[in-house]
Amino acid sequence: MMDKIIVTATLNVPVEKVWDYYTNPVHITKWNFADPSWHCPSAENNMSIGGTYKARMEAKDGSFGFDFEAIYTEINERQSFTYEFGNRTATIEFKNLDNQTVISITFDPETENPIEMQQKGWQSILNNFKNYTENETK
Repeated sequence: MMDKIIVTATLNVPVEKVWDYYTNPVHITKWNFADPSWHCPSAENNMSIGGTYKARMEAKDGSFGFDFEAIYTEINERQSFTYEFGNRTATIEFKNLDNQTVISITFDPETENPIEMQQKGWQSILNNFKNYTENETK
């Protein structure tokens, strides 16, 4: 297996808000895409061990889309969670630093696209999350 890829962001928001916005489908649909020409029209999240996370990602022009689906294998409330998608895993960690939160996502790469492209895509989604979470007032 290839080395894992890690992307990170520091948000100027308390961990409680970061956790909520990262796991609540109402918010997931607002930030879960890598490029402004894409969107996330639907998301579901059964955040429990064995529960399913589902998100639909589509080009806004309708030319392409896919479903991302994962199963939770570990959950530590407001600290971390791990899910499996296909034969890959991702762990998302939330580090509370007073009124800041550091998010680190560590995931297994797939073999179809270059590592740099995968890292850039996941980082872009995380940057969208940071922008949305820091600027959304609820």
